[in-house]
Amino acid sequence: MTVAVETGLWQLDAAASTVGIRHKTMWGLVTVKGGFGALSGTSEVRPDGSAVGTLAFDVASLDTGNAKRDSHLRSADFFDADHHPEITFAARSAELRDGDQVHVVGQLTVRGISRPLSLTARLTDGDATGLTLDAEFSVDRDQFGLGWNQLGMIRGRTTVTAALRFVRTTG
Repeated sequence: MTVAVETGLWQLDAAASTVGIRHKTMWGLVTVKGGFGALSGTSEVRPDGSAVGTLAFDVASLDTGNAKRDSHLRSADFFDADHHPEITFAARSAELRDGDQVHVVGQLTVRGISRPLSLTARLTDGDATGLTLDAEFSVDRDQFGLGWNQLGMIRGRTTVTAALRFVRTTG
């Protein structure tokens, strides 16, 4: 699929977008899944076709289906939502390559700690008024100060999945 993405400003359609996480816990026996209910973001497609933008996820909106676990994830042991209410991703460069593949280079900030992050997203739908990007990548939570691991129950990397719908706001 080849899509011509219009230049201009784009806004994340939060109602049509999802960001989820998955992580193995209980010594790899149980996979905890959750999603962020409150998302925001903007992007700009430049005349050369590249894009820049920012995404933000409200830490307090993380829902794993277990209220006690969600409270613990918001606590200072993990995301520390009182002091760091948002997880942000600043895309410094996004370039459409090989048809529907979007190479993204940016910076992920979790708990006030920023780390570079490069990933490949897939442009699954796009026209002059809207586009959808799908991505899946993993992060090492220890790099962001999320090292709490009672009895060694939580190991490995956290997988993040995103389906992001952007709508064009201006030309």
